Amino acid sequence: MIVGGGFTGLWAAIQAKHDNPDADVLLLEGQHVGYGASGRNGGFVSESLTHGLSHGQARWPGEFEQLTELGRRNLAEIAKTVAEHSIDADLRLVGKTTHATAPHHLAELASLAEVHAAAGDQVTLLDASAAQADVHSPTYLGGLRIHESGGLVDPAALTWGLARLADSLGVRRHDESPVLTLRRSAGGISVGTPNATVRAGKVLIATNAYPSPLRRVRPWVLPVYDHVLVTEPLTDAQWDSIGWASRQGLTDNGNQFHYYRPTADGRILWGGYDAIYHFGGRVAASYEQRPATHQLLARHFFETFPQLDGLRFTHRWGGVIDSTSRFTPIFGTAHGGRVAYAVGYTGLGVASSRFGARVALDLLAGEPSPLTELAMVRRRGMPFPPEPVRYPVVALTRHQMVRADVDGRRGAWLRLLDHFGVGFNS
Repeated sequence: MIVGGGFTGLWAAIQAKHDNPDADVLLLEGQHVGYGASGRNGGFVSESLTHGLSHGQARWPGEFEQLTELGRRNLAEIAKTVAEHSIDADLRLVGKTTHATAPHHLAELASLAEVHAAAGDQVTLLDASAAQADVHSPTYLGGLRIHESGGLVDPAALTWGLARLADSLGVRRHDESPVLTLRRSAGGISVGTPNATVRAGKVLIATNAYPSPLRRVRPWVLPVYDHVLVTEPLTDAQWDSIGWASRQGLTDNGNQFHYYRPTADGRILWGGYDAIYHFGGRVAASYEQRPATHQLLARHFFETFPQLDGLRFTHRWGGVIDSTSRFTPIFGTAHGGRVAYAVGYTGLGVASSRFGARVALDLLAGEPSPLTELAMVRRRGMPFPPEPVRYPVVALTRHQMVRADVDGRRGAWLRLLDHFGVGFNS
């Protein structure tokens, strides 16, 4: 059984049926497939399994090359699945550009360019004139163009396509079936829902930012709300005014960063920056609309593209992301190995969720594999402190990150977190 109908759950179901076509795979989703972050994220797909190459190199130097290659293979398998099964998800492996919008970003991007080049990526370091010639914004002081490594996808369309593929393989799916309890029983696990109790031999937890029915996982996952605006379709003249010929994904290099991208129907999706944590880790639909954040995003949009003044935003939304203190998923088992989990993608789960699903399936199999032997899998990092301590710690960290964005200097608090390899991100 699989609990959760986002990317992790869908990829787990598909891979489980590929492993054993005769397996009885049941997927329970509390709302509908793609309801959470999987269906409403910005649509960036990355090869990285480690929240970026620099973080992976610093955190797992002994496995860095292996993790980099695993990430590349993982994305190649996603592209292969999309092509073979004609999933119309606008997958385009066009890379991305990260822009410097403050002077201290320039040295950071130069260092990042060296890491990517050493890993074999095709990169171009841009000065201010080159960055502004590619995408016309007066805010750009430089940039790092990463070519063909990662790209963009319509995330909702990808979830729907994966759901259809799972159905065709014989996966049994039930929407509106939230799992409330897990209990070990004779020969398996009793799974409690509002309307029935289901008995399963093994269970894979893919609830991510939503409260896990396996309570021991919750201290490691921080639910953070992210928000997005989408413009009306741009005219040809408006597109000409901003350039952006390659239509790649764009971000800036701040601790609080924006991500933005074109859509297939000629709009611009613009999100990020103002990550919000609610006391107690509460998750609620009422948090998805936050006027103050959406107004802030709109102001930043027109500061970046003043030539688009007057363009209307036609859509806005928010959603909850699952973050961990080390910015990468945590993995583990419970109930004598009959339950496994993979949660905590911290904003880069569109592609790495497939890898996470594979790890969780290997853990459920109960035999060591090359993936289950990775230090990234065997160790979980540090949990977040409980409330009432958690909320002020997150608020302090966020405040210090805002200060560091001004001049690039990480204060004593951020340096302390760096020393222990923990932090806050989205």
